[in-house]
Amino acid sequence: MDIKLLEKLTNAYGVSGNESDVRKIITKHIRPYVDKIKVDDLGNLTAIKKGKKPRIMLAAHMDEIGLMVRGITNQGFLQVSALGGIEPSLLICQRVHVDAKQRKQLVHGVITTKEISNDEELPKRVEMEHLLIDTGLTKKALKSLGVGVGSYVALDEKFHLMNHHFFYGKALDDRIGCFILLELAKKLKRSKHEIAYVFTVQEEVGLYGAKTSAYNLEPDIAIAVDVAPSNDLGPDPTLNLGKGPTITIKDAEMIASVKLNDWLKKVAKKNKISAQLEVSDLGTTDALNISISKGGIPSTVVGVPIRNMHTAVSVGNLKDVENAVKLLSIALRNPPHI
Repeated sequence: MDIKLLEKLTNAYGVSGNESDVRKIITKHIRPYVDKIKVDDLGNLTAIKKGKKPRIMLAAHMDEIGLMVRGITNQGFLQVSALGGIEPSLLICQRVHVDAKQRKQLVHGVITTKEISNDEELPKRVEMEHLLIDTGLTKKALKSLGVGVGSYVALDEKFHLMNHHFFYGKALDDRIGCFILLELAKKLKRSKHEIAYVFTVQEEVGLYGAKTSAYNLEPDIAIAVDVAPSNDLGPDPTLNLGKGPTITIKDAEMIASVKLNDWLKKVAKKNKISAQLEVSDLGTTDALNISISKGGIPSTVVGVPIRNMHTAVSVGNLKDVENAVKLLSIALRNPPHI
């Protein structure tokens, strides 16, 4: 696996609605392995390798959780609004990158509150409205750089390898999925079947990119490649880091295709690939909107378990990523007709 590419994708800034930098990286790396690349009006990137039916849609979202500037105080502190589900208290003292129209100068800052900055006691419940970004710049200086209402703010944690195949970084949700699709494009270049690698936008704020891309593409089957929250620190863990990719049976809003899941489980068993089954009451993925597009599309989710989901820094295991690529590359050489 190209770990440097995973690092590059993870470190790239791309909060919901501002995925262009991630899209550029993906376009460069996938171009040699597909026949056609298109970016739709919403910003979804679709890369198609031509072939016979069934038409397979593989989807991974480019966007990450982040913030947007909603105001600037007279002292020059940035007030923010959330993009995606994120607990405000977990953002305190995190480093951020603020997108500026004048990109010649990077604007970095630290998330704080009035109380933290003044060494006072925090309120019992920290809300998004309490958070401020300290850039060290005045209101006038920020405006001169093009920072203002509507500016995007990304977390600034960097990718690092840890011990025993573990790694951490921001935006593992879902740059891991984007990376897996790029690895699959290499391995499936000579596949006989048509495969559409779709890199969606605005998943974190409403699964919007999946809805428009699936509508335009009309695939026969679809697999969203995403991450799943591990619970391996609990008393009865079902999703563990290092024990293989996940196959979603159901999440909070979707029941996955039984036929697709049976196919994936059969391939995993035959090839001795450890796979973990996910049944969850929390969250959902692009697969939901894909599955209900037009007349309905058989859909499921293959994921990689991670810890600390929707925080400034998550933890994953390279073996799970590797086995997700292995499972899908073998399975997609002989896809089912549903």
